[in-house]
Amino acid sequence: MYQPGKIAYKVPILPMRYARHFSRFMESQGINPAAFLEGSLITKDRLLDSDGFLSMAEILSVLNKAQKLLDDELAPFKFGQSLDIIKHGLLGHSLLCQHDIKQLLHTNIAYLRVCLPLMGIQFHQNGSQFSIQLEDSWDLGDLRTFIVKMYLGSIYALTSLICRNFSFTFDFPTTLSNEEWKKILRNAPVQFGAEKNLVSMRISDPNQSKAQDDDNIADHLAIATSKQTLELESTINVLVKVRQQITNNPGRDGTLERVAQQLGMCARSVRRHLKMAGFSFQDIRNEVRETFATRYLIDTSLPLEKIAERLGYSDQASFTKAYRGWTGKTPGIVRRSSITNV
Repeated sequence: MYQPGKIAYKVPILPMRYARHFSRFMESQGINPAAFLEGSLITKDRLLDSDGFLSMAEILSVLNKAQKLLDDELAPFKFGQSLDIIKHGLLGHSLLCQHDIKQLLHTNIAYLRVCLPLMGIQFHQNGSQFSIQLEDSWDLGDLRTFIVKMYLGSIYALTSLICRNFSFTFDFPTTLSNEEWKKILRNAPVQFGAEKNLVSMRISDPNQSKAQDDDNIADHLAIATSKQTLELESTINVLVKVRQQITNNPGRDGTLERVAQQLGMCARSVRRHLKMAGFSFQDIRNEVRETFATRYLIDTSLPLEKIAERLGYSDQASFTKAYRGWTGKTPGIVRRSSITNV
């Protein structure tokens, strides 16, 4: 087992996308990302690095802060459940391997060993019965229980597409009743204070036809694909509506808060959808403002201070500085050039 302070804790091991998933989950729990990133080893800017990786020391620093902020014993398991085949990037693989259920199960768990190496995973098979047991790879301290719940939640999300008859055992106690746990485990039996952290499951009824199995899996995967598509369509729809709102109000009413209000959304949700689409609110607003400004300069004789006012700037100097940043030219040069060309 790796011990704290060793060089292994400083080696990049976890793709940054998992930190972004966790940040969004924390937001869904009403916790601002800045609150749990503060004092950690991860900056908000690093979350945007699509090629970045986190070290174990960085992971533990964030999870320690998050554990203190979350007032829900089920929260880490719920986060794990949110890490489904789409979040892990396994949708394409699952679609290709859906006709070999056992192989699909094996490879999905093997993927976790490599891409989410916070705990060891032992996989056991006896006919159609499977069990997945967690083992300690790191000295996780007070975070061990938190991370075990995350892992079993994600394993449950990955395997529930193709397995049934689940049962769970945890080697730690709980302050909640079994009934409260069963609500998120679809009434699967659960035991605390056991010897192992383990989930058991069965792939399918041996008497069930393979064709029916294939159809069931295809249905599940189609649902997952549809959710991904709908989320993308929703994001594109928000992007279009944001651009339209700013175009209608390019001035002082074209703020993120005002636009979000017009769309019946919170500013945070608008920002998240735009980020998923690869845009920022400020970029869209600047693009619209630049278009309006250029048209005003070329096609009208409005004074520069009036143009600045219509576009939401407090004075002409601020507008001039912004326009030069967008185009590399001052508004005066663009206006004089348009008059000369006429």
